[in-house]
Amino acid sequence: MSSLTYDLTLAGLAVGSAAALSGIGLVVTYRATGVLNFAHGAIAMVCAYALWQCVVEWGWPLWAGATVTLLVLAPGIGMALERFVFRPLAVLGSDPAQTLVASIGVFVLLVGGAVLLWGQGARDDAPELMSAEPWGQLAVALLLAAGVGAVIRWTRFGRELRAVVDDRQLAVLGGIDADRVAAAGWAFGSFTAGLTGVLLAPYVRLDPYGMPLLVMEVVAVAVAARMRSLPVAVLTALAIGVAQSQLTRLHPTGWGAPLLQAVSTNLFVVALLIAALALPSVGTRDALPRSATARVPTPPGAWIVALVLFLLPLGFAGSDLHTSVQVPALGVVLLSLVVVTGRGGQISLGQAAYAGLGALFTALLAAGRFPGLPRLPELAALALAVVLVAPLGLLTGWPAINRRGLALALATFAVGVGVSRFVFAQPYAISGLSLGRPAGFDGDRAYYVLELTLLAAALLTTWLLRRGRTGRALAAMRDHESGASAAGVQVPSLKLLAFVSGAALAALGGGMLGMGLRAFDPAAYDPVRGLLWFAAVVVLGADSTLGALAAAALLVGLDAGARGGVAAALIGILAVLVGRFPGGPYEALRTAVGSLRLRRGARLTAVGVRARRRLRPTERGAAPRPTLTGLTASGVAGQEAADGALPPQGPNAAEGRVPTRTPALSTHHLQARYDNFTALDGITVTVDPGQVTAIVGPNGAGKSTLFHCLAGTHRPAHGQVLFGTRDITHLPAHARTRLGIARTFQQLAVFPSLTVAENVRVGAEQGRIRDPSAVERALRLLGLDGPVRALPAADLPTGTLRRVELARALAGSPRVLLLDEPAAGLDTAEVTALARILKALAADGTALLVVEHDLDLVADLAHTVHVMAAGRIVASGPPDRVLGAAGSQEAPA
Repeated sequence: MSSLTYDLTLAGLAVGSAAALSGIGLVVTYRATGVLNFAHGAIAMVCAYALWQCVVEWGWPLWAGATVTLLVLAPGIGMALERFVFRPLAVLGSDPAQTLVASIGVFVLLVGGAVLLWGQGARDDAPELMSAEPWGQLAVALLLAAGVGAVIRWTRFGRELRAVVDDRQLAVLGGIDADRVAAAGWAFGSFTAGLTGVLLAPYVRLDPYGMPLLVMEVVAVAVAARMRSLPVAVLTALAIGVAQSQLTRLHPTGWGAPLLQAVSTNLFVVALLIAALALPSVGTRDALPRSATARVPTPPGAWIVALVLFLLPLGFAGSDLHTSVQVPALGVVLLSLVVVTGRGGQISLGQAAYAGLGALFTALLAAGRFPGLPRLPELAALALAVVLVAPLGLLTGWPAINRRGLALALATFAVGVGVSRFVFAQPYAISGLSLGRPAGFDGDRAYYVLELTLLAAALLTTWLLRRGRTGRALAAMRDHESGASAAGVQVPSLKLLAFVSGAALAALGGGMLGMGLRAFDPAAYDPVRGLLWFAAVVVLGADSTLGALAAAALLVGLDAGARGGVAAALIGILAVLVGRFPGGPYEALRTAVGSLRLRRGARLTAVGVRARRRLRPTERGAAPRPTLTGLTASGVAGQEAADGALPPQGPNAAEGRVPTRTPALSTHHLQARYDNFTALDGITVTVDPGQVTAIVGPNGAGKSTLFHCLAGTHRPAHGQVLFGTRDITHLPAHARTRLGIARTFQQLAVFPSLTVAENVRVGAEQGRIRDPSAVERALRLLGLDGPVRALPAADLPTGTLRRVELARALAGSPRVLLLDEPAAGLDTAEVTALARILKALAADGTALLVVEHDLDLVADLAHTVHVMAAGRIVASGPPDRVLGAAGSQEAPA
């Protein structure tokens, strides 16, 4: 027994050492660049194939092949990626979602290129760089970890690396070459990936699909190390490797034996699931709002062209028709990503798992093997499979409530890998399973007609989820999650809706795909294909249903009509270039054509402009782009604002009551902390109806924290927040909005992909009062009822966007309005007009709380001013009494 334990420990150390090498590379790359390198496994696979090519095919000596592969090719790949893929993204200021897609694009590109060069078959003749004994691999891992740790801690380069990690822009201003640091990080990370690949290849076989996924499973060790600690990564890898090896001696019996055996052989996957789901703080610096632009309209006639192209296969026969059968099914799967990612803005790398579950459940139900249910006809089985899989969307939807960016990507990827390993790869689930087609649709042509019908139903479902109130709420959540919550959108529920709907659509498409192939093929739903599908949808327009259909046709058509891997390589190239055209290729083409027309277009001289004005006198009366200054000088709204009276907005005016002196909003002994730092200490503030209360003080005084506690985006450690007499301390932001507390943001929180009117409509739809005239009243009040109402919010000037945000807040008829530096970015005239509007709102009975650095605006606007310093209120009273002291404490805004 001791000999067996020793042998298993040695085997575990060998696996753990390879995993430790991957963990070291992932951590170093992330620390140097902030990018989780999803292509790490693909780089490992390419380097393993390169060594095989040099040694086995070309007959090179092992040392020569290893030298070229590990010291030239692997670092060269990393430096090329940094220079041509990720540095342009950094220069362009791309958001983490685009960087993640680019990383996945590199993965897909390398996998597709490997398939083109070396074929899809697995090879078992990879050269052995080190002996089977683990000591050499373990020594390499420990030496690399110690060397990197020493460099980071004690060298100038290490200090530069830490500076770049802490604040890249500040490091560059300090004279540090951040590009050189990033290039070094990528080169070292790719070297460790290549070393991992050549060490693992003799024991796991060379496979363009399986090997990259196997290497990526060990990302768990980097996640467990919080992407920072090399010792933790190494120790975790060794521990999991040894534990997995020791578990092989277990031979469980009973009904749970297959599952326990699967766990014992896939412990790294279990660790990935635990790490991704239990550590939501990983990658929090990457959890930023996804950039969004105005939605590109579908070209005229594009749907007619798409309809004709999808009807063409009805005239095909033989293998062409059989191949075409896959397109509508895959199109339905990709539509699920349009709902989840394109409209909901949630990164989902596990949709292949739901598609596979749809196919598996359909097969089990049709064969009568689903526990507790009788055998069903194929169509009934498909429908029930969709119903059964939809709730499983909570597997990714529930973690998404508290995760964004990298953390969400890891969670969804982990779920996809877990389902693949513990369900699709297990004989107890799929052995002897076949899948037929519905009665009457056995032939390819008849089945294709059925698929078109189901595709039409899926398109209708997607259209319903992208239109109306739900569609606007999803778009708001995608564009700015915090802003959507402040507008009253129930973000957690909406995320669950997106993932559950996406799971249902993916299950429908997966079942259709399985019936089209007449079999359940686990390889058709592996996580690598999930990454490929995600990249394809994003690069062809994530929010475009037409783009999803085009991606399905492209993926099926290219691989069927050419050598395998062409589709993956093409999608990979497009994904690598995603920073150049984030809205998809059509948007890039439209922008290029538009700029070309502008360059070639003739321009009128000054004389020509005057002549055109004389010939077209109506243009002289055309309204200019609305501004805050124009609001008070035109129309009824402007006169009302100038006179200090507005159309009824507050509840007191709507209900004909005289304002009471009960505080609309108040805090009592509020304390708030960030870790061990006390940001608020015993704050008591009241905000009265019909009054403007201002909070001033230097940066770091605690103003923003107090504002977040009032708005519901930060939970205080002690004390109470009262809305009237109701305790709302623990209510989330959207619930407070529905009670009648609206807010604006210091950094603009508008929804760029929606029009001005749609932005305001979101506030009205999610507010506490269902008033059909609320949108028009808010638009008119802020001077947004002209042509600007139909313009997308993207690229509008700051002054207009401030009004859009304020109009959205007012459309819900709030009783309390929280304004976080509302004058930021406005000129003097706009600030003056804004002050008139806010005074009129207060006169109408609305309670206003303003956090502002502009003391002149505060003096003109506020009834009561609270001065904060070091988390406490140090002075309170009328502005003329307290602003003198506050002015000496204020830091420049």
